[in-house]
Amino acid sequence: QAQLVESGGGAVQAGGSLKLSCEVKGGTFYTYTMGWFRRSPGKEREFVASIGWTTSWLKYADSVKGRCTISRDNNKSTSYLTMTNLEVENSAIYYCVGGAGPAARLTEGEYIYWGEGTQVTVCS
Repeated sequence: QAQLVESGGGAVQAGGSLKLSCEVKGGTFYTYTMGWFRRSPGKEREFVASIGWTTSWLKYADSVKGRCTISRDNNKSTSYLTMTNLEVENSAIYYCVGGAGPAARLTEGEYIYWGEGTQVTVCS
């Protein structure tokens, strides 16, 4: 059983950058497809990005293309989400997820493991 632990959230000024980390404890990280979802106040949770076993499998939500990069380090059992040029509407709880590989995955139901989430607040 894997446990996902997010870190790196916090408050940032609009236009700034933030890098979220997700460490996977237990399980077999290199076999997992990793992803990120987010939920903003008053909105449903939505897909942000996913990475499969390699960068050959990458998926991004249209709303974050060009401003988010998902990556992974199998040696550290950690996935990352780097966000740049942040906007106030990007404020949300960001959830790290893990599921069966090898391809990137877009829907919540395809993921087995979920982190508790990390808050990102973008200030104007």
